[in-house]
Amino acid sequence: MQDMSNELNTENQIRNQFRKKLRRQRVRRVLTTIIVLALIVAGLYLYTFYKENNRFPWAGEQAPVSQVREVEAQVYESTFTTTIDLSGYVEPNDIQKVVVRATGAVTDVFVKEGDRVSKGDVLIAIDNTNQLYRVAELTSSLEKAQLTGSERDIELLELQLKNAQNNLDYTKAYANFDGVVAQVSVSEGDFFEAGSSAMTIIDRSNLKATVEIDEIDMQYVQLGQKAVLYFDSYTASSLEAEVTYIPMLGKYTNQGIGVMEVELTIPNPPSTIAPGYTFKGSITSGGETKLVLLPQSAVTTTRGSSTVTKKNQDGTSARVPVTVKYLGEGISQLLSGDLKVGDTLIIRRTDTSATGISMGGPGQIRIR
Repeated sequence: MQDMSNELNTENQIRNQFRKKLRRQRVRRVLTTIIVLALIVAGLYLYTFYKENNRFPWAGEQAPVSQVREVEAQVYESTFTTTIDLSGYVEPNDIQKVVVRATGAVTDVFVKEGDRVSKGDVLIAIDNTNQLYRVAELTSSLEKAQLTGSERDIELLELQLKNAQNNLDYTKAYANFDGVVAQVSVSEGDFFEAGSSAMTIIDRSNLKATVEIDEIDMQYVQLGQKAVLYFDSYTASSLEAEVTYIPMLGKYTNQGIGVMEVELTIPNPPSTIAPGYTFKGSITSGGETKLVLLPQSAVTTTRGSSTVTKKNQDGTSARVPVTVKYLGEGISQLLSGDLKVGDTLIIRRTDTSATGISMGGPGQIRIR
């Protein structure tokens, strides 16, 4: 009995020791995991901080170093020929959408696509039986009224007859100008609704194009000026066009640019150029323009007044008031000022570097 009790005690002690060992192992694993995670977080923090600040947290914050250096530039002259680039498509000189103002069955179509027509030619006719009857009826009534009726009756019948004659005339459509039939959309026997388009007549004696020209370039454009146009469909040579219309009003584009819609006319174009064909071209202003130029970076503007620093022959410098016009791409045109071509200008530039000085702590500066 005593031996059994001893065995049980020994077994309990072994189990207790095993449990303690397991608990220690679990604690070690938890601590190891926490330490690893902490190291990973710390590493990520250091990496992110260094990437954003170019230094570690314990390093002093860097202060920028500014250096002012002087660069010399010349006042120079350049000769310009103003060329304005163009692009667009051509349209007929005139277009007529042939519309019949009567409703009824189409009795005659006198032309087909490609036919040439003259001003006043009849192009299409609608059944006019009702209109003819009405004109005849009113003509008879008017003749009787002129014999026995009052002046008022005669006046009313004359107005009715004029209206009936107009309705009779509306059963036909006429060409408004000399041109070519570009499209026919009706045939004999079709039922036609008044106001619908039956065909299209175009005038190809001239072609025209509307091009957008920037407000800056409009100072070089005038009526009668020549333009040179190039068509992919006409490889023999270029075509000459003329500026025939400049509107009184410009328009404002979605890009915030003011433009003018200028009209060009191509007289007697070759038959290979059809309305709708696209082109590229240019307008060149007459003569050459000489401009005195300088870098825009040489100009200092304060409260609306501009100056430049001019280097004298003895090595000294002086501030010179100027008036300039910025032309783009860092270049300005000299409009007025005591400068001439060949003068040397001094441009002061500030270079800033963040690696030259390190702030080691309050009141401490170290030069690297």
